Order: sequence, then structure tokens, then C-alpha cells
Amino acid sequence: MEITVMKFGGTSVKNNDRMIAAAEKIAAEHRRGRGVVAVVSAQGKFTDELIAKAQDINEKPELREMDALLSAGEQISCSLLAMAVAAQGVPSIAMSGWQAGFVTNGSFGSARIDHLEIDRVQKALDEGKAVIVAGFQGISDGDITTLGRGGSDTSAVALAAALNASTCRIYTDVDGVYTADPRIVKSAQKLEGISYDEMFEMASLGAGVMHNRSIKLAKKFGVPLEVRSSITDNPGTMIKERFPLENVKIRGAACDKDIAEISVVGISNIPGLASKLFIALTENDITPDMITQSLGSDNSWNISFTVHSNNADKALYIINKLRKELGAVRIDCLKDVAKVSIIGSGIMENPKIPAQMFTALTEANVNIRMISTSELKLSVVVDADEGHRALVAVHGAFFGE
Repeated sequence: MEITVMKFGGTSVKNNDRMIAAAEKIAAEHRRGRGVVAVVSAQGKFTDELIAKAQDINEKPELREMDALLSAGEQISCSLLAMAVAAQGVPSIAMSGWQAGFVTNGSFGSARIDHLEIDRVQKALDEGKAVIVAGFQGISDGDITTLGRGGSDTSAVALAAALNASTCRIYTDVDGVYTADPRIVKSAQKLEGISYDEMFEMASLGAGVMHNRSIKLAKKFGVPLEVRSSITDNPGTMIKERFPLENVKIRGAACDKDIAEISVVGISNIPGLASKLFIALTENDITPDMITQSLGSDNSWNISFTVHSNNADKALYIINKLRKELGAVRIDCLKDVAKVSIIGSGIMENPKIPAQMFTALTEANVNIRMISTSELKLSVVVDADEGHRALVAVHGAFFGE
């Protein structure tokens, strides 16, 4: 029996009409004679509402208790969707993350999947049931854990890998992966296909369709992915191992406003200090990006880098503890910045591409603060209020107005 894993995000089950529409898709797939496992997120903004309730009671709640609270959103969606599928005449069963066999480490709020014990899911499939699983969650030593940002995508891909599913469909409120966010760039075009590596960069750089952790997992286990609309039956975007690399092709552009730029000015010119700085950050689960270093007029070093905005205050705290040892004159942090990127295979093999991007930004009167390049991406940091204008300009340079 071939198995299809279907993941429905929060907008896809946000109300009864959407819930029923999702159930109809699950039922239709089941009637085709396929085993169906559906992974579901919390409805709409329900997770945000739970966070707000918690903070009204305790501004800094324990992460363990937060995981127990937040997991309720997916469990509610899961049970309701199973009821909706049953109403379609298809036998179904709802399972929480731990019932579906997700065993994680104990990092509350950002747990990693250790392994999957899928016997219960497989047994339900063998009995002809559609299995509806609460995404975003698992269990560690008897405690409920959550997988962090994009956790339901990761749940779906992990199940598809463990069950050797023939496909994993990600249902969203858009009908595929676009060359840019169509809500910002009206001329954005839907892609028929994109490689895992390119999609990983798109997700990492601000494209909100899927989370980068799930893409990495899909590539590792060769899980075929399709991003589709939960509203229509139109074909979506396929994500697979590779596309021809001989011809450089820009796949898309993205804007990420969830970043902060940190500059450590006047670091003593002594070997090993930069290493101490970045070791301290990574040991605290902070990943610096777009690192630049320059030599000051007094023979000291200035180091600038970006971090996710959620980690900015934590990074500043860590750096300030090292300030005396680094000899730093000052530490600056700008939170009103955005990262605008283009993504595609072999970008740096064609010198015309950076020139084309920088020309577009110049013509749009956008000032560049930092630049970072790799084989698959070219990113710049700009002021936050220029982020969307920069995205539109860059997209227009490569895809037309």
C-alpha cells in the first residue's frame, strides 16, 4: 500500500469550512486506495493566543509548562479534523505527537526528534484508517515537548521518511512556491519545481512557505515534497533533489525582517579573540550570519554579523560579558534592518548577476549595509523600511515587473 502524508497548516484549518475542505482532500486520497497520514497545525492564530494568555499570568513561564500548553492547539485541530474525516465516511483516528511515536530530546521549546516509534501509526493504516497526527510535538522522558518554529512541517517530513511514503504534500494558503512573496511582489511567478538546496535557502532567507529544518530532513531521507493549495486542486510546486545546474537560474528572491545587525567595535588585534566571541555565541545556540571583519585605523578589529531578532538581546548579553576580554570599545545593535536575497544555483559563477542586483538596488535608491555571497545565494542587509522596496526592485531585475 502506497502512503501519502498530507500536512495542513494553521490557515488551512482555521475555521469549520477550511477544516471540512481539508477532510474532503484526506477522504478523496483515502478512496484512491492509498494509506493517508495527515499532520495538522493549530488553528489560525490559536498558538499566539495561548502565548498571550500565558504571559498575562507569568511574563517568563517555564518552557516545560509552555510546551504542555502550546501542544494543546495541535491536539484540538487533530481531534476536530479526525471528526471531520469520519463525517466523510472514512474511518479515522486522531493521535497526539507522543501517541504517533515522536520521541525527542529534552530541549523544551525547540526539541529535536530523536527517533520515531511508528508501530501504532502503521497498525492504524493496516486497519484502513486515515491517521490524523498533531504536528509540532513529541515526548521526552514522559514530558510533552514542542519542536519549535516550523515544527509541523518537520513532523510531516519525519513521518513520510519513517513510513517510506511515496509523497509528502504541504497544504498552505498559496498554491505553491513563488519567485517571491506574492503578497509583496505582485509579479511573483509560481515555480513548477525547485531543488532541496534552493528551497532550503529560500526558507532560510525569509520565504514563509516551509521551514528550513523540514527541507533539510527531506533531503537527508529523499522525501519527495509538493507544496499545494488547501483551497484549490491546482498542481503545486515539486521539491526534489536537483535540477540542471549547467545554466545559472535565479529561482527566487526573499526578504527577511526577523534579523538584527550587531557590531563589535575596537576588538584588540590579538589572535583568538574572534574565535572566543563566536564560540560563546554558538554554545548558547545563537547562529551568527553574514559575518564581516574590518581593520580599524588604530589597528583594532571591527566585527559585524547578523542574528535572528529573537536572539539579539541574548547575543548582546553574551558579548557584554566578554567585552573586557575582547577589548571592545563599544557594541552596537540595529534591529530595524532586513535581509534581501536572491537564490539560485551557481550564482557566483556569473559576474553579471551581482552587478544586476546591485544596479537594481541603486536605481531603487536603497543603501546596502552588508553583503554576503555563496554558491546558492546573494544577500544584502538594508534598512527595514526599505526591505520590501528592495525586494520588489531585485525581483523585477531578474523576473520583470
